[in-house]
Amino acid sequence: MITSAAAVCALGSTIPECLNSWRAGRSGLRLQEGRLVGLIEDRSLMKGRRYGAASNLAVHVARQAVMKAGWDADQIRGSWLFAASSRGNAAELLGQNSDRRPLKRFRASNTIHSEIAAAVSIELGIRGPWQMLSSGCSSGLDALGMAWMALRAGLTQRALVLAVDLPLLPELMSAFEDTHLLSLNGVNDPLSSTTTGLHMGEAGVAVTLEMTHTGLAEMTRYAANSDAFDSLMIPEDGAPLADLLRTFSRPALICPHATGTQNHSQAETSALRSAYTDVPPLLLLKPLTGHTLGACGLLDIALIASALPTLPGNLDSLSGVSSEPFQMRSGDEILKIASGMGGHNAAVSIRVVSIRETVA
Repeated sequence: MITSAAAVCALGSTIPECLNSWRAGRSGLRLQEGRLVGLIEDRSLMKGRRYGAASNLAVHVARQAVMKAGWDADQIRGSWLFAASSRGNAAELLGQNSDRRPLKRFRASNTIHSEIAAAVSIELGIRGPWQMLSSGCSSGLDALGMAWMALRAGLTQRALVLAVDLPLLPELMSAFEDTHLLSLNGVNDPLSSTTTGLHMGEAGVAVTLEMTHTGLAEMTRYAANSDAFDSLMIPEDGAPLADLLRTFSRPALICPHATGTQNHSQAETSALRSAYTDVPPLLLLKPLTGHTLGACGLLDIALIASALPTLPGNLDSLSGVSSEPFQMRSGDEILKIASGMGGHNAAVSIRVVSIRETVA
């Protein structure tokens, strides 16, 4: 079971704030230097002297999730930790520290991806093993999948899963622009024929996964595969992703990756049409949060699990999808898809449960 969730993104600094924005049909994207971006408003969550900005945000959401789950000191100590990020502490690696108060002694540790997991382990007192995953935009969903497999194998009774990315840096934005991935026309409609690219966003998210009978949602399956095709492009027919989707039972709702690039829009749409004779309803969350890279898959799962059983609909400006709320029933399965640059596809299914703990 997913028993708790915490998130900070463009929609808000807590899960309730995020859900309120979503229910009101408000996108968190704002114009910054001529581009739509998903900026975290509370910059204090990234500040600290010892760790990098992404690590500080990870510690914050991890504490919130563990507190919501009600874990005691012994449960925290024995839990396993799976952390994910596409760009890690990129600001520190690039010599930018505007969102924190750095201490030179920690410059070496600040520039490695694994500091994110290490910081959470140290600050929360987690003695179980920790892993740091970086599989591009599927990182967070892969981390959740790895945690699920560890629980299924009987290696642990509980796991803390977190993902964080802070990509709104001039150097990273320039790199994405040079690669022709950023939107050229500002259209925030990933499946539209007029879409020209993605809108970047910041996020930190954490969920707790436990072997129990009550929770926000039951995680039922994780699977992944690779395109083995190209370092940037996805096969236009979406065949590898379609193969992955066919290994899952038909869901009641799909939350696709839906980045907004023309290549991905065509490939993912092709995959869905190939995998399903009648494509299930789609829920697009990146128009609300921006593309949060390695955090996006876990962020979507956290928002969906926290909102159940009634999910707010899509933004009313989106093409080809309904803006009406989705009323989910007990036993319904929701499929979340993520794809990483280089052709790594991941998918997770969660099931709506009839008995759930109160969302705080």
